[in-house]
Amino acid sequence: MTLLLTFKTRTLKYLIALIAFTISIHSQAQAVKVEVRQTPQGWEMLRDGKPYYVKGAGGDTHLDIVVNIGGNSIRTWGVEEAQTILDNAQKHGLTVMLGMWLQHERHGFDYSNKAKVEKQLNHFKSVIDQFKNHPALLMWGIGNEVDLFYSNTRVWDAIQDIAKYAHQVDPNHPTSTVTAGLDSMEVALIKQKAPDIDVYCVNTYGDIGNVPYNIRKWGWTGPYMITEWGPNGHWESPNTPWGAAIEQSSLEKAEVYNKRYTNYIAANPHDCIGSYVFLWGQKQEYTLTWYGLFTKEGKPTQAIDALKIAWSSQDPTTSTPSIANLFINGKNAYSGLHISANSINQAFADAYLIQYNQTQNDTNNLHCSWKILAESNDKKAGGDLENEASEIPGLIKKGKSKRILFKAPNEEGAYRLFVTIEYQNKIAYANYPFYVDANANSTKPKSVRLKKFTMDSFNP
Repeated sequence: MTLLLTFKTRTLKYLIALIAFTISIHSQAQAVKVEVRQTPQGWEMLRDGKPYYVKGAGGDTHLDIVVNIGGNSIRTWGVEEAQTILDNAQKHGLTVMLGMWLQHERHGFDYSNKAKVEKQLNHFKSVIDQFKNHPALLMWGIGNEVDLFYSNTRVWDAIQDIAKYAHQVDPNHPTSTVTAGLDSMEVALIKQKAPDIDVYCVNTYGDIGNVPYNIRKWGWTGPYMITEWGPNGHWESPNTPWGAAIEQSSLEKAEVYNKRYTNYIAANPHDCIGSYVFLWGQKQEYTLTWYGLFTKEGKPTQAIDALKIAWSSQDPTTSTPSIANLFINGKNAYSGLHISANSINQAFADAYLIQYNQTQNDTNNLHCSWKILAESNDKKAGGDLENEASEIPGLIKKGKSKRILFKAPNEEGAYRLFVTIEYQNKIAYANYPFYVDANANSTKPKSVRLKKFTMDSFNP
């Protein structure tokens, strides 16, 4: 009996070991080799031996839409739920730039503290070991905007240590790091301190047009990617006289997405090996709508259609709502509008349908919604978490048409009027910053003269 139990125990141990070995071999076989190589024309990325140009989205939701509009990859900023994200990407035929969120000096991390740096290194060594063979993995993103408001350049040594380890244990995936914009000093520091970085990645918005020239001018000779891009950032937009940044409408943003992709990303395929549009989701950053390509409810905004045209050269299959302009009392958002507390005002959204191949005029089915929010007082930098602004209820009368009346808030201060136009689950939006004066007889400042963005058609 004892002999039989011993035999069964050894057999069970053997089977467990065999299963573990089989899983290990299977996992190793699943890795898809990705490399960047120099060609006579410049640089290219290869995946499984074939050219792979990244048309990517920054985020891990709505993966079916990424695929439907011609995308092939997604980007994360950290490794939370990495297994699920990689698995979901694989199911959709997408790859993942897996981000490693290194701690930031501006959040209190000290890169002169060897023990903390070593602990961080060991953590990311385990991350690399865990995910290096996943078939959806495209590349490692080691750190995001660690150069924002920093002074300790030892952070690049920490990035080098992680990149070096990645190369030692993972021959199948390139390494990268991401900077906040493009600066000559950061290019020099990464070349000097982090030679194991294969791909320079840039997060850039209004300055995207200068990247192709400056990155070579400042000495980066390898491949690069644009890993966040989109509308003008709130820090580079025109301001009202009281300091509120004026946000582009969904129409302006749609045209910006198409133009910037066509002129500054796709136009340089032998140096820029791809990009990740920001943000494939929704977040409060300066406003509710500034960067998200979806609403809080997950509905796609107008820019999604612009990306489809840019990525696939195909028109959308359904019409898209749009807002040509938004007026309060006949003035646009660049007028620096002051209104009196408790006054009655009129707003009008010049909304219409972009119909593409459709001929039916269906503007009667445009659904409008309006709200007034206090200007956010929780504005941070670098995408840090912000609280949403407070809505001021009860001010809008019959707010379901393109033209409304609203009562100004009774407290002096800065506010925004938001309008959303919906058609067949697609969203167009705009907002209008205005200032409420407590004294009805106060002197109103002259309108600020601003250079407006030139809107080009994004139809092919």
